Amino acid sequence: MMPDLGRYALEVTLAYVASLGLIGALALWYWLRARAIRRQLQEIETRRGYDG
Repeated sequence: MMPDLGRYALEVTLAYVASLGLIGALALWYWLRARAIRRQLQEIETRRGYDG
């Protein structure tokens, strides 16, 4: 159900693709950062002898 965009179809489609790409990249960055932080926290807890 895409509306007829006429001569701006390419620009609007590229804007959607770029926006979705940036959102995806940001989500991936947050996920990778969370994994790294979780790993660091686990190392710290292991060194301190925490048996959570």
